[in-house]
Amino acid sequence: MIPNRPGMVLAYSGQLAGGRIKEALAAHGLKPAHAHVLMLLSDEGPRGQQALVEELGVDPSVLVAILNDLEKDGLAERRRDPADRRRHIVEIRDRGTELVGDVHTAVAAVEAELFADLTAGELATLQRLLERVRPGADDEGCPGDD
Repeated sequence: MIPNRPGMVLAYSGQLAGGRIKEALAAHGLKPAHAHVLMLLSDEGPRGQQALVEELGVDPSVLVAILNDLEKDGLAERRRDPADRRRHIVEIRDRGTELVGDVHTAVAAVEAELFADLTAGELATLQRLLERVRPGADDEGCPGDD
């Protein structure tokens, strides 16, 4: 590790964690952005497509591609809002809810391995600190799935 360069350490650790999470999600047929959308819908319930764009901080075309994939796989669905026909509501389907449970288990296993040397208190501190890392104005909220 490069001492006194927290950005470099974070970048290296992020690549390591990202690669392992990506593998765990791929075992369930998902990319990280797809899993992120499903987890958000599972945790917070149906929401407008535009609200999802804003929450995720992605270009609308990126979200449309993700939702197309999720709908094709029977994991989520878009429907017109009866109160405003111009608006689409996105909700998770039963199959998506079941898959989210598997995703949480897979991610928890990766995290247990990654953070095995941290105490519960250290892990809570790490979580709080990472939540304070500021993205740049041009950074997308949902990383690409290259």
